[in-house]
Amino acid sequence: MLRFQEEAISGLLTIYPSAFKDERGYFMETFKDENYAAILPGVRFVQDNISCSSKGTLRGLHFQAPPFDQGKLIQVLQGSVLDVAVDLRKNSATYGQHIKLVLSAELPVQFYIPPGFAHGFMSLEDNTLFSYKCTNVYSKAHEACLHFADPTLNIHWGEGGISPIVSEKDQLGQAFARFQSPF
Repeated sequence: MLRFQEEAISGLLTIYPSAFKDERGYFMETFKDENYAAILPGVRFVQDNISCSSKGTLRGLHFQAPPFDQGKLIQVLQGSVLDVAVDLRKNSATYGQHIKLVLSAELPVQFYIPPGFAHGFMSLEDNTLFSYKCTNVYSKAHEACLHFADPTLNIHWGEGGISPIVSEKDQLGQAFARFQSPF
């Protein structure tokens, strides 16, 4: 059975799959539909993605607008990240608020982010492998990005004095003050 914890923002879940450890390392079942259906009823994953990032790479804050909005089940396979989810659900009591977690390959933990959130992460180590299952396919026409350093969101990315390396596309992310949520 999967252990999970609801985070301070409704809909976000930290999931603790069983890991079997010994002197060789550990073995973990990362996904089995019937187990996840019990804690995420009605959620169906249709696409898997992996990114590899050098230390300081910041990706985000990304989301896709309906009808291509995505939920994500994320985990770090190698290295570590500072992971952020921002609530974009306009009728939510936590609209515009965010959760920050450090996720690491050392600790077999997953994070579920439902549709209606922007998501981003910063790699804290070189060669960090980041894996995520998505509930919808990627659609370039529906992708959007909020600016990672938006002062309204007040997200502090500077873990351990790392300066973020950000793509040109992410540097052009939208300001939250002008954002009209589709959720």
